[in-house]
Amino acid sequence: MKRLQYHFEPRCGWMNDPNGLVYFNGQYHAFFQHFPYAPQWGPMHWGHAVSQDLIHWRELPVALRPDQVYENDGGCFSGSAVSLGDQLYLFYTSVSRHLGQTQSMAYSGDGLHFTKCAANPILPACPVNSGEPRGNRDFRDPKVTYIQGRYYMVCGTGVDGVGKVLLFTTDDLVHWEYLGVLFSGGPEGSDHFYGTVIECPDFFYLDGHYVFMFSKMGSLYSATHFVIGDFDGEHFTPQQHVELEEGPDFYAPQTLLAPDGRRLMIGWMYHWGKPLPQGAYSAGALSLARELSIEQGRLHARPVREAACLLTEASPFVRVSGRTLTIESPACGHILSHELPAGTPLQILEDTKTIEVFTADGTWNATAWLE
Repeated sequence: MKRLQYHFEPRCGWMNDPNGLVYFNGQYHAFFQHFPYAPQWGPMHWGHAVSQDLIHWRELPVALRPDQVYENDGGCFSGSAVSLGDQLYLFYTSVSRHLGQTQSMAYSGDGLHFTKCAANPILPACPVNSGEPRGNRDFRDPKVTYIQGRYYMVCGTGVDGVGKVLLFTTDDLVHWEYLGVLFSGGPEGSDHFYGTVIECPDFFYLDGHYVFMFSKMGSLYSATHFVIGDFDGEHFTPQQHVELEEGPDFYAPQTLLAPDGRRLMIGWMYHWGKPLPQGAYSAGALSLARELSIEQGRLHARPVREAACLLTEASPFVRVSGRTLTIESPACGHILSHELPAGTPLQILEDTKTIEVFTADGTWNATAWLE
């Protein structure tokens, strides 16, 4: 089977959401949801890869395995990483038959071997109740970020059919204080209905603004949403809703800070329900990293500068007719069409079986698997 050249994909097994994107000990680390034994969903582990340039990745041994009682019904779900001093901390959703989805932590001094916190789960229950007999069982994907002198954690959940994101803060990365609902979608049928549960939230400070990013379950072509707004330390006030990533194969992105201060974003390149080619021994990959910026109040996402020499202006899989851009392949047929201003310059990264199309101004991107 063909292997990707400029993206990470596991040697074997299933992968989905990127977790714990972080720069630590002189390398970029990407952890990811992983079932190492077959190219299909199974009890979740945390796979692990490292890179010096965000283009070429080296796979390392599995970082987290579901080996604790609080992980005995689904394993170690998505989460994030924090580099603090000489320690690397992983925050993840632990799923058990008794407690459901809870938040746990592991730590490491070398970035290779991890010890799970004796206090796990550090968040043993969702602080908001959905009215279900057993409380709120959807409580996941902790993303920890340092914002204006404090560590904050956001977690996705849903209450009475409306997706929400909860906000926590801490002084020691172990004991967390619940601050309230950071963000809520609207009711079903509204312009801002983002599903019954919001997944993979991220919250960060960027170029003088606060950005909230999340994924909408069941949305194939515009699954990633961005909201720009104000934040007073406890409450987020949305001001602008943005969609700039399209395509069936971009989901659950997460951001990290590069050592030079750039805010980088990497997503899962694949999608649920995609049929595997015959003989496939792995499924899923990481997207190319994007550099995020806010310019004149508008959010932009451009290909990471390390990939500049790989980009082209045209591809046999991309057709532009007037204002309509179309992506298609012999294996998949028509993948998507999108209206752009006539003459919009493009930057394209074509790999062995994937394509990513970027407008040169960073205001629209598309990602697709070609087979």
